[in-house]
This record gives sequence, structure tokens and C-alpha cells, in this order.
Amino acid sequence: MVDVDAGSFLAIVAVATLAAAAAGLVAGRLALPVVVLELVAGIAIGPQVLELAEPDAFIEFFSSLGLGMLFFFAGYEIDFERILGVPLRLALLGWALSLALAYALGGLLVATGVVLSALFVGTALATTAIGTLIPILSDAGELRSRFGTYLLAAGAVGEFGPIVLTTLLFSTKGAGSNAVLLLAFVALAVVAAVIAVRGAGTGGDLFERGLETSGQLPVRASVLAVFALGTLAAGLGLELLLGGFVAGVITRLALKGREVPVFESKLKGVAYGFFIPFFFVVSGLQFDLRALTDHPASLLELPLFLALFFVVRGAPAFLLYRRRLELRERAALAFFSATELPLVVAITTIAVGEGHMRSSTAASLVGAAILSTAIFPLVALRLRAGDQALGSPA
Repeated sequence: MVDVDAGSFLAIVAVATLAAAAAGLVAGRLALPVVVLELVAGIAIGPQVLELAEPDAFIEFFSSLGLGMLFFFAGYEIDFERILGVPLRLALLGWALSLALAYALGGLLVATGVVLSALFVGTALATTAIGTLIPILSDAGELRSRFGTYLLAAGAVGEFGPIVLTTLLFSTKGAGSNAVLLLAFVALAVVAAVIAVRGAGTGGDLFERGLETSGQLPVRASVLAVFALGTLAAGLGLELLLGGFVAGVITRLALKGREVPVFESKLKGVAYGFFIPFFFVVSGLQFDLRALTDHPASLLELPLFLALFFVVRGAPAFLLYRRRLELRERAALAFFSATELPLVVAITTIAVGEGHMRSSTAASLVGAAILSTAIFPLVALRLRAGDQALGSPA
């Protein structure tokens, strides 16, 4: 029998519901991302504040499912036909520049004694939370815009690149072993993609009929893909979020460019209605607030890391997109690209566990990531709204 803390589970579901209601109430006055309210709510009911809930093995399992679904949509929203060419090339160059900046700044932080490892901190600085941004961009109508194409490319590389880097460098196995495992996973994923694409081509009618029955075959198949590839990745010693991301990419390829709004709506209902908010609330529960309050110097590190997020991921937007985007658009791209969270949580957890990062540093990085999620998208949306009011092309 699994020991279930029903009280904690109920508290998590309840505050996730309240967060959505609160976001809806302020939507007309303030475009506050609901994930921010979920994180704050998780901190509030957690063991370090109100003590209404605490994570256990069962709750962490559901949180992992939410993380997998979050990265599923990060992969699903990538339309390769849209981002191929200039957007993808700029995104790759931008992330390479971000990585160089991040490791250089990480080296300075190590030299001054602020952090222990330039590798872990640098990789955390060079991420982008495109999975977190997807619902924000969707609500703002940016996913199908010209600006959205550049952002999706930058975000996809800024999320997938660190996932691969984390898999190769930060596992308990050697980098060589991880490379072999990663290649094996990619080979199996390619086979799965080919089967999915061919199956979608011959079973299109079955797919569409399944959406109107109680069987809900397309939704079940997509959830199965997340769990199966996540299990495969974990079984190979790779990261769960890699499996979720690849499952989303495979689902997009299987649809072969067909727009199925009913399918997307139902799948989002499952993911954003339960699993993904569960992950964010639990992330708040696990936030080490005492590590910040017990070490005053860590409170100074928090705004430092927030600024470094913007420098590392924002600089490429200003430097590389001058011929493609106007100044306000580049500024908006910089703020969106500097929004970080899930990978920062994952990387700091690994680093603390292996003794390469102090818990206070991890708390500062995660705290800065939470602030980036709360602040940067709001600033970017304001810039986009002002840009469109001035008549710039979307």
C-alpha cells in the first residue's frame, strides 16, 4: 500500500484552483502568469510557512508527471517548418553566445567565492523556460505571430540545449557513457516518431473519431507517449524532462501539420487543469525559504542572479536580431528569453545533491528564477502591447 498524505494532496489541489481563480480575477487589470501564483501559494502552504502541506513520495510522483507534461507542450509547440532557417540559426547562435557568457560569469563568481561551480551555475543561467511561457504566449496570442516564431526558436534551443547538456555532464555516469545512452534514446525516439507519423497517416479517421468518443484515444495516446518516453529516459539514466520534450515533438510530427483544436483543447485541459499546476505548487513547497532567511548574503545573491539571467539570455536578442526585429521587439525577446524556472530547479537539485552547490546558492538561484517568471513576462508583454499600439508588425 502507498502511504498517501491526503491532507497535503487536497491542500495542493485547492490552492492550485484558488491560484487560477485569482489569476482570472486580475486578468483584466494585470496579466499576472498563473504559475507565479501557484509557486507563491506552494511556498505559503509549505512546511516553512503555514505548514498545511509537505511533499512526500506520492506527491513528488505526481509533480514529476506535471513536469513531464510541461515539457511535452514545450516540444509540442515547436513547429519545425516555421522555425527552420533564420529563426533556428539565430537561436543556435544566441544560445552558444549565452553559454559562453554564462560560463565566463560563472568563473568570475567562483573566483570571488560566491559560488562553488561555474559549470552548474553557468548552465542554470543559460536556460529558458519556454514550457512555462507557452500558456502565457498562447493567452496573449503570440504563438502564431512573426515575433512568436523567433521566440519559439530561441526558447526551444534555450530549453533543449541545457537538457542535453545536463544529461551529458551532470549524471552520476561518465560523459562518455551518457553520450552513448543519449544516442540510444535518440535512436529509439526516431523509430517511435516514424511509427507515429505513419500511423497518423493511415489512421487519421480513427484519430478524429476518437476525439468524439468516451475512449478519447488521441489524448490517451499522447499521455502514454509522455509516460513511455519519460520512463525510457529515466531507465537509461537520463532526465525525465527529456522524455516529455521528445514526446511533444513526436506528437507534433505525427499530426503532420494538421490543426486539431479539439484535440489540443482536451489535452491542455488534462495537463493545465491538473498535472502542470500540481508541479508548480509542489515546487513552491520544496523551495528552501530558510536558506535565504538564515543567510542574509543569499538575499543579495538573488537580485544578482536575476540580473545575470537577463544579461546571459538577453544579450543575444539585442546583438543578433538587429536586422530582424525592432528595438522594442528585441527587448521583449530578451525578457521572454531570460525567463527561467524548471531547469534551474532541476540543475540546482543535482548540484546540491552532488556537493557542487551550497543550499543557500540553490535557494538564491531558484528564488531568482521565480522572480524572473513573475516579472520578465509582464515586462515583455507590456513592450509588445506598446509596440503593437505604435503599429509595428506582429
